[in-house]
Amino acid sequence: MSKKKETWHPGEIVPASGIYACDCGGGHHWSTDVKGHRFPPLPSDCTGESWALKTQTHSEVLP
Repeated sequence: MSKKKETWHPGEIVPASGIYACDCGGGHHWSTDVKGHRFPPLPSDCTGESWALKTQTHSEVLP
């Protein structure tokens, strides 16, 4: 049985558009990412290792 992935490393493909936070626990580093793009590097002063989805946004393109 596979476990659903909850964090992604810089350079991985963004699975869903949304606001992602780093996993350092400080709650001060976040990134707004678009599905299909790659996750950016973590900030240089961040002690975290990955990004976690905090708020999903709409993935539909408006006319």
